[in-house]
Amino acid sequence: MSATRAPKVDSSPVAAARRTLLEGVGEEVAASFPGITRLGGQIVAALYLAEGPRSMDELSAELGRSKSNIFANLRGLEAAGIVDHHREAGARHDRYRLRGKYPDVVIGAYIARLRRVVSDKRALVRRSRELLGDTRSPEATGLRAKLDALGGTYDRFAELFEMFPAMDGPLDLEAVINGLPRGVLDVLVAVMRKALGMVSIRVGKR
Repeated sequence: MSATRAPKVDSSPVAAARRTLLEGVGEEVAASFPGITRLGGQIVAALYLAEGPRSMDELSAELGRSKSNIFANLRGLEAAGIVDHHREAGARHDRYRLRGKYPDVVIGAYIARLRRVVSDKRALVRRSRELLGDTRSPEATGLRAKLDALGGTYDRFAELFEMFPAMDGPLDLEAVINGLPRGVLDVLVAVMRKALGMVSIRVGKR
């Protein structure tokens, strides 16, 4: 009985570059969104590279994965606000596409997720503080200080997010950056470098 041959892998430069992008985006998205696997990120890359919306069958064939795995990740990507679907008149199957251009759509979804995380953690700290109440003991005093410090940090994060409009859709990051005056970018870079303990430099022309 002859051994089963492994499928031949296309080693052309185009195929190699495509595989590299699929794998890299797969790792990026999986690391940023709980519940979405590397396959979900590969779906994002495949939809970015596609000339138009793709069906689940097409994604399954292109990525070599079962339709059930493709479907599970598409559900997660839709819940995260990265992908949406539609069905054309007379068609039997849905077709999927990115909600905005890549990578902006992923960054926008990640910012929306951070908003939810901060809101949830502020509520958690408040609930823990209420349960602690006015209990007096060295242990309670130490815990109260930790909760107050943590709550203050999340409150500052919330203030930062409140400076930006709530987003129900993809962020056009390129348009945001292009719309900022160079002086504002200089200030942002300087603040970030200071926070990271780095030497401040200007990003604009001197």
